[in-house]
Amino acid sequence: MAGLVQDCFSIGSTVACTTCYNQNYEGEVLAFDQQTKMLILKCSSASNTSKLNDVYILNLALCSDVQVKKEVNSIPDPPQSLNLQRLSTRVRNQVEQKKRQVSALAAGVSQEGQSLFLAIARTINQISWQGPNIVVFQDVTITPPYKVENVNGPPESRQLTHVKKIVEKHLNDQASATSNLTSATVSAK
Repeated sequence: MAGLVQDCFSIGSTVACTTCYNQNYEGEVLAFDQQTKMLILKCSSASNTSKLNDVYILNLALCSDVQVKKEVNSIPDPPQSLNLQRLSTRVRNQVEQKKRQVSALAAGVSQEGQSLFLAIARTINQISWQGPNIVVFQDVTITPPYKVENVNGPPESRQLTHVKKIVEKHLNDQASATSNLTSATVSAK
């Protein structure tokens, strides 16, 4: 196979190849690593959506019939710069979310509690675990079994009212999803 793989593919060229599973791919070269023979192709989306593309990473050592359909010799435009601040924020948020999930698992919280916690965390950042209890805004507490009547806090508080609405919406969404799943299961039988 090594004789079939070219020394280099130009970025922007069109390449077609067949994998060891007899799958054919044809697309634009986004990157090629000569040492590992890894090729990244941007192909038309299988969903036929004109704005979307599929990206494949192919090991050319496991491909046959590699053909360059259209060679590009011009220097490609430099890639768009990355917004490092946005990426850093995204990484930080994901790490915080995973830490919250780990703390919920460590506290032995039920799946319902974890699901509610994540639903609240989508809109409110001031949320944490205190044992099996969810604490929101430092003064609203949700105790197991995590129903609207288990939301406690300062009476007449806007924060308490807001959290209760979120819990109620989450429980309604869960009930709706469960009933849709049940009716789909019953109709499938």
